[in-house]
Formats: sequence, structure tokens, C-alpha cells
Amino acid sequence: ALKIGAENMQEYLDKLGFNEAVPFEINMSASKYSNGETIGTEIQLADSGYGQGQILVNPLHLACIYTAFRNGGNMVKPYLVYQEDAQPQQWISGAISTDTAGRVLEGLKGVVNDSEGTGYAARREDVLLAGKTGTAEIKASQTDTTGTELGWFAVFTPEKDTEHPILLLTMVEDVKERGGSGYVVGKSTRILDAWFQEP
Repeated sequence: ALKIGAENMQEYLDKLGFNEAVPFEINMSASKYSNGETIGTEIQLADSGYGQGQILVNPLHLACIYTAFRNGGNMVKPYLVYQEDAQPQQWISGAISTDTAGRVLEGLKGVVNDSEGTGYAARREDVLLAGKTGTAEIKASQTDTTGTELGWFAVFTPEKDTEHPILLLTMVEDVKERGGSGYVVGKSTRILDAWFQEP
């Protein structure tokens, strides 16, 4: 069971661009799911399933993954310099199925718009947003109390007819003793306020 489960997870993560350079003007570290070549134990497989264990995701790569939920399962290729009339290019076509992208998108809308959602502080009356919060503990062992706690928030406009859309705003920051991912949601809200301000 371990071998089949690990192989399935590794195959899917590779399809999402893990162990591959992000196509970008600046060299970025590749995301990895193991310190070795494979997921080697049942514990590592289970921990990897919820993003812990040895999973290391480059924040730019994570942002690209979120673009698939807004683009029918296709991951957008990032670029560095602003382009006036840029046409989106795909990095990975069919990274996830259209059906899965749609179902996840509905959940991401709830994160921001449901009063119980972890990103509810970013909810707006003037535009529909979707997003996801998260927290990652970076520590050497289960008993390590000195490690960092990273909070992140990814937010975007899910509807294609939004007047002033955001493909994706994402932020990752050390949030240990600052309120977890809620700290990052608050900082992102200030950016959203400036973006959606009337010109």
C-alpha cells in the first residue's frame, strides 16, 4: 500500500511541477516532496498528504498552482516585468481536471465569503474574492520549539467578468507569535483596498 500510495502522490505532484524549475526570469528553487528521491515511509506519505513532512513548496510555484483553479485546471506561466497587453501563457496545461478545478474554486470562495472562513477578514462587498490561508511549521523535529511558523494567504478574483481582476495576490511571512495566517490576511487586505480603490 505504501509503494502504490507514494507512487501515486509522487506522480501527481510531478504533474503539478514539483522537482521542476519554475519557468521564470529569475532562477527559483524547485519544489520538492522528499529530501531523497522518493516518499519512503507511511508516516512521510501521510504527512505529505496535508503539506507537512518533507514537502517544500516554492511560493511562486504555489501561486502558479492556484492559477489553475481560476483557469479550468491550467497553470499560468509567471513573468517578472509588467506587460501592457499581456496574453497569459500556460506553464502546465491540464494540471488538474476542469471538474476538480471547479469544485476547489467553490471551496476557495467559501474561505473568503463564509463568516466561518479563515480568510473572511478579506471579504469585500464590491467584488467577489476566493482564497486560501495556511500555516506551515518549519522545525527540525516534533519537539523543536524554536522553529519558524510561516503563514500564507492566496487570494484572487474568481469571476472572469470582474472589472478590475486580480490573477493572484499571495503573501508568505513569518507569523510566529503574530496571530498565524490571520496576520497575513490582514496585510493582504490593505493591498486589496488599494487595488480596488476608485481611481
